[in-house]
Amino acid sequence: MAKHLIEALADSKIYQDYERAFSEATGLPVGLRSVESWQLPHHGKRFENPFCGMLAQKSRSCAACLQTQQQLSETATHEAKTVACQAGLCDTAVPVRMGDQLIGFLTTGQVFRKEPTAAQFNRTAKLLAGWGVQMDEKKLRQAYFDTRVLSARQHESTVKLLTIFAEHLSMVSNQVVVREQNAELPVITRAKQFITDHQTEELSLEQVASAVHTSKFYFCKLFKKATGINFTDYLSRVRTERAKNLLLNPNLRVSEIAYEVGFQSLTHFNRVFKRILGRSPTDYRDQLAHA
Repeated sequence: MAKHLIEALADSKIYQDYERAFSEATGLPVGLRSVESWQLPHHGKRFENPFCGMLAQKSRSCAACLQTQQQLSETATHEAKTVACQAGLCDTAVPVRMGDQLIGFLTTGQVFRKEPTAAQFNRTAKLLAGWGVQMDEKKLRQAYFDTRVLSARQHESTVKLLTIFAEHLSMVSNQVVVREQNAELPVITRAKQFITDHQTEELSLEQVASAVHTSKFYFCKLFKKATGINFTDYLSRVRTERAKNLLLNPNLRVSEIAYEVGFQSLTHFNRVFKRILGRSPTDYRDQLAHA
């Protein structure tokens, strides 16, 4: 599901607008990858570091770059982390979450945090030679020393921008799950509409399957394949989206909202809301009030 959701977020206008603005403003690449991704996030992009682009073309040095991404995946699970690759360049990853689930990372980097030295380059060139990587040393040297150098303040500000946007993506990820406009079978479209129309009622899988004239078993399998999530989770997300709108009204109690959107108990509502959005309904309302 994480890969499916990250792909949907990456295709969204909000992400594409941010990626364009971030790179134009900073001159740095930015990528969005799922936790399952095993690809270099910036390869082939307009703002890819030419030195990194050269290394990505060779399998041995590409493998070393992937090791850096793996290290980020293991360390950036709760907050932004920056690591240096074997060539001395720094990469940064910021976790993107959907509720309490880690789904991916916003990444940037391919920069130095201090001016590179001739000795550093010589060590890097020796390392590449040891790997059997053959490149034009003059071009390699030029690309190496043309690499962006970020001051501590510039780097901190860059990471802060990514962190803010990662939080925003986390907030809209649930909307993407519910509203994703992928081409789908008519039976799934009708099922989603039926769920939306009857979300405030005690709704069962059997009822929805019957409404779209399929067997329970077939519908369950078809719905999971089309949406990436099961019926119960989808229904919870539809109800949570409606609850978010109702929480804008300060005159409605949380318990009233819980029953209004179709939950049969306040405890269940609180638990589901926090699982999906990463905070309780009360905390979510407080955040809106202070936004």
